[in-house]
Parts: sequence; C-alpha cells; structure tokens
Amino acid sequence: MPKLDKYELIIFDWDGTLKDSQSHIVDGLLVAAEKIGRSLNRKDAKNIIGLGINEAIYALFPDISNSDLQLFIKIYREYFYSNLANTRLFEGVEEMLKTLLDRGFRLAVATGMSRAGLEHSMEKLGVAHYFEITRCADETRSKPDPQMLEEILEETGIAIDKAVMVGDTEYDLEMANLAGVDAIGVLCGVHEKERLQSWPTVAVVEQTRDIIEI
Repeated sequence: MPKLDKYELIIFDWDGTLKDSQSHIVDGLLVAAEKIGRSLNRKDAKNIIGLGINEAIYALFPDISNSDLQLFIKIYREYFYSNLANTRLFEGVEEMLKTLLDRGFRLAVATGMSRAGLEHSMEKLGVAHYFEITRCADETRSKPDPQMLEEILEETGIAIDKAVMVGDTEYDLEMANLAGVDAIGVLCGVHEKERLQSWPTVAVVEQTRDIIEI
C-alpha cells in the first residue's frame, strides 16, 4: 500500500508548494525594503518566505520601527495584489488536487499569507473549491507555531496520525513536527534539500505533484 494512503487529510502550504510565487514575493519584499530605505538582497528575502509578514519583516530588520513596519506591509501588499496576475500554480498541481479528491482525501491549506491574500489568490486561480478548510497567519500564530495545524485537525475531526503536512520550507516541517503530524517536503520552493531533511519527513520529493506516487 502506498504511504500516502494511510492518511485521510493532506494539508498543503500555499506559496512555493502549490503556487509558483517565489519571484513575486521576493520582488515585493525588495520593492518595499527600498521604499523604506533598507538594503535587502534576494537570498535573504527568499529565506524568510513561509513566515507571516510581521515575523518575516522582523527577521530581516529586527530594529524596524512600527511606522516603517506598517509602511513596509502597505507597500508589499500593494505590489503583491497589483502583480498577482503574473503568478500561477506549479505544473501538474491542479491535476494532482483532482486526483487526490478522487482518491478520497480531504484537502486543506495552512499558509503564512493573510486571509485576504489567500482568498484573492485562490479566486484568481480558481482552486478554492478543492479545499475543505484553510488557515492563515493573520488568524493564528505564525509558522512554525503548530496552532494552524491544531485548529485544522480540531475542525475536521481528523486524528493526528491520519494527517500529513506538505511544504517547501523548514517552517512547514517544524510546524508539523511540533503538532505531531507527519510531513512531506517538496523541493520546488525556497528551501534546499538539506534544510528540509533536517526535520523528520515521510519523504522529500522534487515537485508537489510527485506526492501522489508516495
């Protein structure tokens, strides 16, 4: 029996796992940093993808003032929404979602995005109907805190050992570990294989669509 079939609920990260959005996010962070007079390189910007926006900014600029924090968020979100048409799902992801539903899995999303950002993105891509439940960073504590997963499990009534988290960052895998949930790492996003393998995983696969072969 394939490993995946032991689960009832598959919880996906969004950016870098289902949606190919790395350049979009990094460009937005660079634009916002420049506007508030801060220096930021692409490597450092890429490294914090997966955290909630406040946590990400503080990780980049620990001494940032509250006024600059709010301005950064405003500029970033304006860039994010105005350029959303340039993002897409990774190849094969929608077909994978259809296949998983056909196989009887329940699907969820746990993301570092805001609720407004996730809903806008899902609407643009036409995929909201695949997911039974979603949790966002502005509704719960940010990853790697396990609150998102704990709330999803409570609302769905799924046992811990019947759920698996799929993500492209160590924040996803650490969150799963803290929640006691199995995890699958994907290499199509921002963190390299060595970082993902530093956390317990069922598997680490090249593309998110590859999980259907586990």
